[in-house]
Amino acid sequence: MAETNSTFDATDDRDSTSDGSAATRSELYKEWLDVAVLAPLRIAWNDWRTKTGSLIILFYVLMGTVGPYLVPAPTQGQGPQLAGPFQSMSYPLGTNKIGASLLSEIVYSTPPVLKMILAGAVFSTVVATIVGTVSGYKGGIIDSVLTTLSDIAMTIPGLPLIILLIAVFEPESPYLIGIFLVINSWAGLARSIRSQVLSIRDHSYVEVSRIMGASTPKIIVDDVLPNIMPYVLINFVNSARGVIFGSVALFYLGFLSGFSNNWGITLNEAFTNAAIYSLDGIYWLVFPMIAIVGLSFGLVLFAQGTEKLFNPRIRARHAEAVDDTAPYEE
Repeated sequence: MAETNSTFDATDDRDSTSDGSAATRSELYKEWLDVAVLAPLRIAWNDWRTKTGSLIILFYVLMGTVGPYLVPAPTQGQGPQLAGPFQSMSYPLGTNKIGASLLSEIVYSTPPVLKMILAGAVFSTVVATIVGTVSGYKGGIIDSVLTTLSDIAMTIPGLPLIILLIAVFEPESPYLIGIFLVINSWAGLARSIRSQVLSIRDHSYVEVSRIMGASTPKIIVDDVLPNIMPYVLINFVNSARGVIFGSVALFYLGFLSGFSNNWGITLNEAFTNAAIYSLDGIYWLVFPMIAIVGLSFGLVLFAQGTEKLFNPRIRARHAEAVDDTAPYEE
């Protein structure tokens, strides 16, 4: 009897792997690491769009985090006035009318833009996803209330509301500016997500989860969200691009202040000094525009490529043993 108990105790901390065989806890952790982390990385690296988009985004992240430590801050007299690009390593992208390096202006404009993107895109996407999934799944009075709130938010003109909020609060935090820029853009995404959830909630696997007594949050997280995540990710990128273009436009038009460096401010200075009318000064406009378009392009590529990450069949095909001894086929 004692021998039986000892045998039971020895196997009590064992579980089964995906193929049904017994496995230790460490083997289960390794399998989880392979399925949840390594397989998505393999999928991302095998798609040129995800790979290229990730590298572009990584470049901007490094430029916004490490760049200010490597590049001197833009100051007057860093070089001669309106020096052309590629004439000196001290100002490789040229200088503006006061002799400040354009490379320094672009680099030091990147951190606040990244903060605006992070705050705005996350706020808009999270609010829309929560409102849309709960409204579509629960139905009834909850659906009516949330749908009414979404409709009200959609009827408010976005740009006048943003300008009003900026004029009243005069925000200096890039995170707050990012939220203001998408203050009511979540409503349209929430309605679209609600429409998709309405069709998903009647599927057989969702009904099985309800019969088995799973809670509403668990059903939404396990059964509903994976089916709408590609759409959510695409709209996350759209929100991020909206923050980029909106912040640049408002800085260019002068509605936003409190920052000495922004791509929109650089464009405004270039336009004010008639750089658009001179081939010798056109670089003053071109390089900030390249920075804006480059980040937007990287986000679009990343979103298009990572759509495969949420396809369970593709993830299963790329999931293999953690020791990676057997090659896999595309």
